[in-house]
Amino acid sequence: MRPVLLALALAALAGPCLAGQSVALKPEPVDSDGVVTLGELFEGAGSQSAVPVASKPGATVVLDAGAVQAAARRAGLDWANAEGYRRIIVRTGSAAAAGPARGNVEVLTYARNLNAGEVIGSQDLIWGKAAAAPADAVQDAAGAIGMAARRPLRAGAVAMTRDLAAALVIKVGEQVTVTWRDGGVSLVLQGKATANAAVGDAFAVQNPASKKIVQAVATGPGQALAGPAADRFQAGRHPQIASR
Repeated sequence: MRPVLLALALAALAGPCLAGQSVALKPEPVDSDGVVTLGELFEGAGSQSAVPVASKPGATVVLDAGAVQAAARRAGLDWANAEGYRRIIVRTGSAAAAGPARGNVEVLTYARNLNAGEVIGSQDLIWGKAAAAPADAVQDAAGAIGMAARRPLRAGAVAMTRDLAAALVIKVGEQVTVTWRDGGVSLVLQGKATANAAVGDAFAVQNPASKKIVQAVATGPGQALAGPAADRFQAGRHPQIASR
């Protein structure tokens, strides 16, 4: 057999042996020493459990799921991420620790004072203790990250869903580029926004020359779609981040 063919045949036979060990993401990853490891993230990490993945300087850290998947592969582990998670939140805790004391529950709080309109980052949320969790309390940090404060928020206050709104990407009076697209036809016009809008919001744009109004959907800072493309964008939108 030729050397090249022999090498290919050996590689084909070796393939199954080189496949990574399948692992599953833990439902509630926790870390107690500030260094997140594969064993704290995955069930079945085995001998690779102590391999470090990231540092956790605060009470919570948000990891990019793609980077975690790549780190697992380098260690010989295979995480399929069938759920399509984009981010993984790791909290402070211990897998063997008992639950919270009676009448003392964990709640998400703000790590600093926030002004109205500021966008919430992963470093702005920490877990704290409260006698009880308000009904409107944010249950998962991923649900608040990327949102904007509706009003000034105080450090230490419980994170409430009513205090958060989708971050604005277009403000009233701003210049907006509107693209009308359908099939192979594409038209672009410049106009003035008549309202504030977050990604996915419908709003009106006025053509400064003709004074005509165009209905559009915000897609990003200063960008919008109109016509069939706007309808498809709204219909096909997915959450920016997964639940964890």
